Amino acid sequence: MAVLSRLFALALLAASPATAQTDPVHLELNALHPRDGACQMVFVAQNDSGADLERLVLEAVLFDPDGRVAALTLLDMQDLPAGRMRVRSFEIAGLACDQVSRLLINGVSACEPEGPGCAQPLALESRVPVEVLQ
Repeated sequence: MAVLSRLFALALLAASPATAQTDPVHLELNALHPRDGACQMVFVAQNDSGADLERLVLEAVLFDPDGRVAALTLLDMQDLPAGRMRVRSFEIAGLACDQVSRLLINGVSACEPEGPGCAQPLALESRVPVEVLQ
């Protein structure tokens, strides 16, 4: 009987909202467009964390095909409402799109308000031949 009550207690803990995992913020590198002396990077963001984000700024590192750091930048994703998709575009001056082989999300520079959307790792994808990782 004690074993059954322990199993029941564990099942209740696993189902409680306090321990439930929230879904992450999804970030997809959707397109690269060459611009005059720059590379325009287009991202699609989907906030599935269940909480509105008023601001999300990511530290990004771009690597060239030889694995060298080509650029360091901040990606200000602005506001990301819960359950909504947003498209954000950034121009990286002095960098040709064909010279970007990897994009590392090095960290979070700002995330407001603190909560589920800031606590989870990002879910990353790429629709272009650039590896996206964190």
